[in-house]
Amino acid sequence: MKIRTALFGIAALALVTGPALAEDFLGGLVKSTVVDGREILTGANDLTLYIFDRDVNPNETTCYEQCAVNWPPLLAEAGAMAEGDFTLVARTDGTQMWAYKTKPLYYYIMDTAAGQQTGDGRGDVWHTALR
Repeated sequence: MKIRTALFGIAALALVTGPALAEDFLGGLVKSTVVDGREILTGANDLTLYIFDRDVNPNETTCYEQCAVNWPPLLAEAGAMAEGDFTLVARTDGTQMWAYKTKPLYYYIMDTAAGQQTGDGRGDVWHTALR
């Protein structure tokens, strides 16, 4: 009986202290999950999404050419519709990308595994997208 009680206590503690379950947005294209104590946004591939301080105008991107190579935008499929805090940003090449609370969302080319946030703070202008 003591063993069963102890196991129940351990299981309850794991539920309280473990990582939060991911929440899906945009049909699973974006997720939120807790990494290092922060609730971050990731893409469907579980890679961290970022925002760029130089994107000062709401729903407008300034990241093109080499910037977009290093920081690929989270592209939207044709016909995508804004949903909740997620809006669409028109790019000069005719594509659209997603924004969260009017801030365009990007990946970082150096992130290769889920949970990595190697772009956070890069150049003092790139930051992990927080929920």
